[in-house]
Amino acid sequence: MFVIENNVIGDEKMLHGYTGNILHVNLTTRSIEVETPDEAFYRDYIGGSLMGLYYLWKFAPQGIDALSPENVLTFALSAPTGLPVSGQSRCTATCKSPSSGGAADSQAGGFWPAELKFAGYDAVVIRGAASEPVYLSIMNGEAKLHDAAHLWGKMTLDVDNILKKEWNDKKIEIAQIGISGEKLANFASVMNMSNRAWGRTGVGAVMGSKKLKAIVVRGSQRVTPADKKAVMALSRRGPKEMEPTGMDSFGKYGTIGIVTSQHGAGGLPTNNFNSGVMASLEDATKIGGERLYDELLRGAAEEKQDRKGRDTCYACIVRCKRVVESEYNGKKLDPDYGGPEYESIATFGSYCGVNDLHAGSYANQLCNAYGVDTISCGATIAWAMECFENGLITLEDTDGIELKFGNAEAMIAMLEKTLNREGFGDILADGSAKAADRLGKGHEYLITIKGQELPAHMPQVKRSLALIYAVNPFGADHQSAEHDPAYTPKSYDNNKARLAPLGLHKPQDARVLNAEKVEFALKTQYAFSAADTLGLCQFVYGPSWQLYGVQEMADLMCAATGWDVTLEAIQDMGKKRLNMMRAYNAREGLQRDDDTLPEKMLEKALVGGRSDGVRIEHEEFESALTMYFEQAGWDVASGIPTRATLASVGLEWVADELSL
Repeated sequence: MFVIENNVIGDEKMLHGYTGNILHVNLTTRSIEVETPDEAFYRDYIGGSLMGLYYLWKFAPQGIDALSPENVLTFALSAPTGLPVSGQSRCTATCKSPSSGGAADSQAGGFWPAELKFAGYDAVVIRGAASEPVYLSIMNGEAKLHDAAHLWGKMTLDVDNILKKEWNDKKIEIAQIGISGEKLANFASVMNMSNRAWGRTGVGAVMGSKKLKAIVVRGSQRVTPADKKAVMALSRRGPKEMEPTGMDSFGKYGTIGIVTSQHGAGGLPTNNFNSGVMASLEDATKIGGERLYDELLRGAAEEKQDRKGRDTCYACIVRCKRVVESEYNGKKLDPDYGGPEYESIATFGSYCGVNDLHAGSYANQLCNAYGVDTISCGATIAWAMECFENGLITLEDTDGIELKFGNAEAMIAMLEKTLNREGFGDILADGSAKAADRLGKGHEYLITIKGQELPAHMPQVKRSLALIYAVNPFGADHQSAEHDPAYTPKSYDNNKARLAPLGLHKPQDARVLNAEKVEFALKTQYAFSAADTLGLCQFVYGPSWQLYGVQEMADLMCAATGWDVTLEAIQDMGKKRLNMMRAYNAREGLQRDDDTLPEKMLEKALVGGRSDGVRIEHEEFESALTMYFEQAGWDVASGIPTRATLASVGLEWVADELSL
């Protein structure tokens, strides 16, 4: 399968949608080679997360430390990447996770993914570790390593500006780690545009362990689809569907627009998940999308028709990315660092009991500047606040910072210490689970699964998320399946056209977790898993409310590649990726015992609002877990995919490696 050439791509005829080139970089030996797989490889491993998992399986030895040179870090695209249609400029980073010890998986958008395709590659596979800081450039097919000593220790925006000046090109795209990645913070991210993050699972720490500061890309090669007319037809459908699907409102307010509705449903995580509501609706409104739109968006005082406060990804019409311009306590909110998403404003807002939108926006900016995942970072500080409130840690521990819920200044002060690994912040920089282990206390207040902090959608309120959070191979993730409100009797008529073809015909109440709800969770998990394989944005492509449905995912792949791709084939792609990831975790020692919820969610009821008194019952959860394994074709006792299941998705060799 492997055909190695020199480090400059040739002019051979491309596969439709793909470049036909995979870049391999060994930082230890400083060697750069190009693999040119055949079409069968692309049909088997498609791209994105699935392709990254293939190289992780093949090149990373079993049982390695995630921060060792033996770990493999990949950035993988897919066939639609770079086409002139909304939602395709996504790239998946894959490696072994320093958080869970299993597979790490993270997606980011922006312009970097499309630009990597234009530079001539479908993926970059990074092995080994440099002895001194380096960065990688990929310019129209030519790849080189460069000294990065002058970039080490600098903020992400500073690095962007330095490299654009050095290359004399403002249009280069840069994926990089920040200072926190250099310092191996467990929740370090990889950033591009200084505001798009491969945020979850610690991929930034892995890149930092390799002393790889950045990957700079630029190219002029355009993607050649099999059917240009079909691509353009899909592209033209997007604007017509913006209003009917509600995506125009989504674009206007961004993900942060759901803050008040989450509060109203009792599902806005508050005070480290002790409540689903803030003290009042006014508090939630203070950190909501409407207020951000009116007061903090760049150009907020001007007419919004110019959309100055909304950024986008390559060729996407939705424009959901916030761009804020204001200040917090005299400190500038720089629009180049973007603006907070819902998850960011929740973790640095309601999680911490803080109702200060400026403080939350500034926290988001600091995370982008230093390069960390806002979800895990903010949730870790919220955990520390609960420990402080209950006397487990004191002012002596926190360097004199009164780390109480609602204290915005204390939150920012501890965030700055965490980002720089100073004082108590050095303990928090590895996430709450490892902090609890290091301190020997606070485990009862953790909201982590497989070492990763929970995102801002509450499993007590959205019941199937309790299951998905637990079974997801890389830890709790809100973008790994559709949420319960999409499959209620009230919403089903609006979503039936997309859910019914997946075999989902019996909508359920949002707080039910029965066999039908388990099927909903699994089948939509396949759809989301396919999107991560195809490099598609899950806010644009999905099984219910999104701009395009799963059928359009199939149509886009047909147009891009010329292959006969059905809706069923899309679901099978998602199933294959999920099973391969799960099998990798089994190889690394993770099994059913790791598929659990934080004890506080099983033992403690929520307080206040519509979710007052609600908790997840042990028996209910364990029953759903067993049903999920049965429906997925996994061994009920271990949670490991059976040989028959792996064989059904073309992974017999994986079953052989696991001796199944």
